[in-house]
Amino acid sequence: MSERLAKFIARSGVCSRRAAEELIRQQRVSVNGSIIETPAFNVEGNEKILIDGEKIPAVEAPRMWIYHKPAGLVTTHKDEQGRPTVFENLPAGLPRVISVGRLDLNSEGLLLLTNSGELSRRLELPSNAWSRRYKVRVHGKINRTRLAELEKGITVDGVSYGAIKAEIESGQGTNVWLSVTLHEGKNREIRKVMKALGLEVSRLIRLSYGPFQLGSLKKGEVREIPQKVLKEQLGGKI
Repeated sequence: MSERLAKFIARSGVCSRRAAEELIRQQRVSVNGSIIETPAFNVEGNEKILIDGEKIPAVEAPRMWIYHKPAGLVTTHKDEQGRPTVFENLPAGLPRVISVGRLDLNSEGLLLLTNSGELSRRLELPSNAWSRRYKVRVHGKINRTRLAELEKGITVDGVSYGAIKAEIESGQGTNVWLSVTLHEGKNREIRKVMKALGLEVSRLIRLSYGPFQLGSLKKGEVREIPQKVLKEQLGGKI
């Protein structure tokens, strides 16, 4: 069966489907020697497909890993500011992978990695509504009423955020650990929402993403998710 060229490239793990479409528009992709000018192009999968003259990797079965991201790494393959990246610091032996969503520079914890750009795109869709659970240390005076009201959603600087469940886990005074669960994961969502409540986030650790848990994985370590578990948890997504 044929499929869109960008989707096929994404499944090879080179990049996301959206990025592949942009490469095609830039006329950097050729099929059997011909430059392709539109993403509306189908392939069977047995063609000679090149990006910037380089052959793309063979399409492998989708695989996924759980990575314990340390703070201080940028979730990108290349940083214009020269900061260390997640992908420069992964353990040896992994194939080329991309992340499912991101964690910002100062955040740590669970980051899902996959060799499939198409799978990454599907798992990032808002329609999945996967919960993300975090352990968050904040400084400031806790207003329990405002904290509870986050479950109704909140708008900060014109951006609307959905329901957030935030509960005090431990600590006292102005140094408290919170358990925070959300479903959207917008850019720096927790930090911005907590700032709106007068709280400064000093540490943020993601413990789970959908059905996948960080568990006892140490910082910088990677654990592959067994294929059986992937099929059970993702169903028709792979």
